[in-house]
Amino acid sequence: MDLWDWSASDLSRAIAARQVAPSEVMATVLARIAALNPSINAIVSLRDPDGLMAEARRADDAPRKGWLHGLPLAVKDLCATRGLRTTWGSPLFADCVPTRDDLLAARMRGAGAIFIAKTNTPEWGHGSHTFNPVFGATRNPYDLTRTPGGSSGGAAAALAARMVPVADGSDMMGSLRNPAGFCNVYGFRPSWGLVPTDAEGDTFLATLATEGPMGRTIEDVARLLSVQAGRNPEVPFDRPGADFAAGLEGASLKGKRIAWARDWGGAYAMEPGILEICEAGLRQMQDLGAVVEEIAPPFPAEELWHAWITLRAMLNANGFRETHADPEKRARVKPETLWEIEQGLNLSAAEVYAASVIRSRWYARAARLFARFDALALPVAQVWPFPVEWRWPAEVAGRRMDTYHRWMEVVIPVSLAGLPCLSLPMGLGPPGPSQGLPMGLQLAGPVGADAAVLAMGQAWHLATDWPGRRPPALPPARS
Repeated sequence: MDLWDWSASDLSRAIAARQVAPSEVMATVLARIAALNPSINAIVSLRDPDGLMAEARRADDAPRKGWLHGLPLAVKDLCATRGLRTTWGSPLFADCVPTRDDLLAARMRGAGAIFIAKTNTPEWGHGSHTFNPVFGATRNPYDLTRTPGGSSGGAAAALAARMVPVADGSDMMGSLRNPAGFCNVYGFRPSWGLVPTDAEGDTFLATLATEGPMGRTIEDVARLLSVQAGRNPEVPFDRPGADFAAGLEGASLKGKRIAWARDWGGAYAMEPGILEICEAGLRQMQDLGAVVEEIAPPFPAEELWHAWITLRAMLNANGFRETHADPEKRARVKPETLWEIEQGLNLSAAEVYAASVIRSRWYARAARLFARFDALALPVAQVWPFPVEWRWPAEVAGRRMDTYHRWMEVVIPVSLAGLPCLSLPMGLGPPGPSQGLPMGLQLAGPVGADAAVLAMGQAWHLATDWPGRRPPALPPARS
């Protein structure tokens, strides 16, 4: 097996045992990127290869900093990286080179990662389709005419194409889950607060988005989460970290109770084949010992959606207020972001409070649901990977979408409650328009049950290993 196909954990163990040198890994990764990235466009702002090789050779003999020692890592382009261009996908920051790392980047760099580049993202992370005016569109390695999803689409595509061994991402509205599902890899949205933010701007009200890990194995996801997680005393609501890989030993689905919410009683339009591929996976989980029960919608979908767009608009309108107030800057902002801002500019405190009450009621209802079940299961998306030329799906299964992101409504229950949620690959689509396209299942647990959800994912991975069994049909790109 070529080094580019190894898991990050296997590479780490081989480097620690001096069976493989970081410089060998770097050479392989750079060759893979040179061969494949021109057609996929997942990796952006790639550093000078000679400089990267020199840094990797220094890591060959340097003391280990952590399990990421000497591993090439491309950081999502929404995370500031010291000395490495960070654009947020926006022409306003096309030439920005930060002088400091965001907390997430600092933790990964501190664990020994060598930052080689950034992974592409939608402008400001808005929209679950990865394109922007700075770098263009990222393509799905399973079908170069299709989207990899987003906003962590560059990360998911780079992982699937074996251009990086492990990746970070972020998730407000499915951005770790949807691209993982579209690219046949794993994406994990942690319990809100487990991976803390930087102490900048509002840290009390902005509780919808989180950063987290992606990988081709659950072990890689768990080990990267252990680096990313842990307290930041400068922000509220943070949670203690843990060794999440340690909880994978002896993982089993036997006796696990899974609530299958399907399409939320028809509230979420689904393209043909999505429910079927998820249900086939759930039957396999039953064969592994899980108890799966289809449930009625546990909360009104329209109330969840109303709370979501209200709170999201409030955060965007105030976070981008200065940009919107500047006519020159406003003219260079994508229309979807302008829509988000303008939805929130005239919100009243009463409207925001009412939305927060709905969110609070749903959190309580979800807690009661988890008193009966270990996990809640939903499809990871409502559409198969769609043509890369589209901005967003305007229609799903004959139902018109009234916003640029309503086609991702199925991720809202998890995001609103801040639940830990793992996107599990369910295999590739059947003959027809979805043939050969990946799809995933969301498996969510109660807040704080991150280790338990990852352990269920490990049992699924050991039984199926969809990322390993069905990699994309790409050239071998040998170094």
